[in-house]
Amino acid sequence: MSAECDLLVIGSGAAGLSAAVTAAHHGLRVIVVEKDAVLGGTSAWSGGWIWAPGNPVCARTGTVDSLETAETYLRAVLGNHFDAPRVHAFLTHAPRMVAFFETHTALTFEPGSQIPDTYGHLPGAGTGGRSVIAVSYDGRALGPLMRLLRPPLRETSFLGLTIQAGADLRAFMTMTRQPRAFAYVIRRMARHLWDLGRHGRAMQLRNGSALVARLMRSAADLGVEFRTDSPALRLLIEDGRVTGAVVAAGGAEQTIRATRGVVLASGGFPQDSARRAAQFPQNDTHVSLAVPTATGDGLRMAEAVGARQGETASPGAWCPVSQVRWPDGRQAPFPHIIERGKPGVIAVLPNGQRFCNEGLGYHDFVEALLRNTPPGQPPEAWLIATRAFQRRYGLGISRPFPLPLRPWLRRGYLKSGQTPEALAKACGIDPAGLRATLDDWNRHAAKGEDPAFHRGTTPYMRLQGDASHGPNPCVAPIDRPPYLAVKVIPGSFGTFAGLETDAAARVLQGGAPIPGLYAAGTDMASVMGGFYPAGGINLGPALTFGHIAALHAAGALENAT
Repeated sequence: MSAECDLLVIGSGAAGLSAAVTAAHHGLRVIVVEKDAVLGGTSAWSGGWIWAPGNPVCARTGTVDSLETAETYLRAVLGNHFDAPRVHAFLTHAPRMVAFFETHTALTFEPGSQIPDTYGHLPGAGTGGRSVIAVSYDGRALGPLMRLLRPPLRETSFLGLTIQAGADLRAFMTMTRQPRAFAYVIRRMARHLWDLGRHGRAMQLRNGSALVARLMRSAADLGVEFRTDSPALRLLIEDGRVTGAVVAAGGAEQTIRATRGVVLASGGFPQDSARRAAQFPQNDTHVSLAVPTATGDGLRMAEAVGARQGETASPGAWCPVSQVRWPDGRQAPFPHIIERGKPGVIAVLPNGQRFCNEGLGYHDFVEALLRNTPPGQPPEAWLIATRAFQRRYGLGISRPFPLPLRPWLRRGYLKSGQTPEALAKACGIDPAGLRATLDDWNRHAAKGEDPAFHRGTTPYMRLQGDASHGPNPCVAPIDRPPYLAVKVIPGSFGTFAGLETDAAARVLQGGAPIPGLYAAGTDMASVMGGFYPAGGINLGPALTFGHIAALHAAGALENAT
């Protein structure tokens, strides 16, 4: 069995679909092969934010920025891992990528005008206007393709409904306190329940679901061919050039020849146990949030033709997670993104002591946890709060009022105690250590201060807090029983340590490009060097370098504007 195309894309996340749409727009015949039965990869489960400094969407809202300022910031964050040619390519093409999709496809964006970069104290840090997110999408517009869109995670959706950070999330969080928010949520839920009854799944698509759905619609409109349940097995190489790949399809092998080359965008190696064991710190206790099929296929195939992994400061994009055990026995991770920066919660080690600024970015939180865990002990921490905090903001997967709290206590996901000592005993934390930490925290929090770790001192931290709480939106006492806690451990969204590539997304062998072979997304070594300078630094480069790879394959990179 055989097939032919101009460009073969392996993987259907943001990077792969970006490459497919761009190539098809430039007249190439494109086939996308996907290992799973559905499309979207981990991108479909993501928050959907895209870091793209200088983008035209935010510029239209009045954002004043420059690529030179963004480069200054990345130099400060990345240090010795700053790869000037690739960073320059990213900063140059990210705004062009956004403009291309807005102009020529079904993918349109909303601005993240108020979203600051993570390290506000560093030169060049942005205070907003460098991020965009796909406009929400009605899944009915996908038609029959809707059955191929990866469903949302049970843990990060509400009855299958995805909720977008920003005004959408604020409405859900404040529905019991604001009549307008209550009315908004009722409308959203009524429509969602109608969709569940009519279509069997959510049709109000937001976040990564909206991004992937819009890319799928765009690809289909341009004649891109999708092949699911078709894992790639090995690359074809002739006279030193990659000319296609062999994939498994219907229990047999099929050769797909690609005249312009192959784009690897298979999702990195977050679920490759052997490679992870060799590279991830404390891998035995690590839980990935990536899709199960992201097992390093792209890296293995490329290494077989001479490629190698690039060096990054960190092999993975870390995030603290808690383990959710459902009544049916299934266990799954929940990412702790929202509540850590809110006023009235701290994180402690088993000795009861704080170890970092809880309002740090999720990558930095896990790095601090790993760094402060004594040798020989599993890395774990406990988020400590009160029941009043949980009722207002939620704690992990336990949603705020009016959703019930008791099931999560009964299942043991949350621990409770009427005193800090009782809570410590329930968690296995040192009681004296927790009492001393809370006493110290409360003494300073009453004045809105955190002299130990300086919560609330950057725009990023303040955004994660609660603007309605003062004098510090990130600091409040923890002194009203009952007390609650949830255990968190290291997790990851995906991997940073992908293949060595150049500024045109070409995979390298000994510093020279392998003709016909490209990599994007987490199959390429992160242009961020293993750091996390802002939210959206996975999807932003994924879309951008997928776009660049397709432009190069189509012979249009030099003419891109």
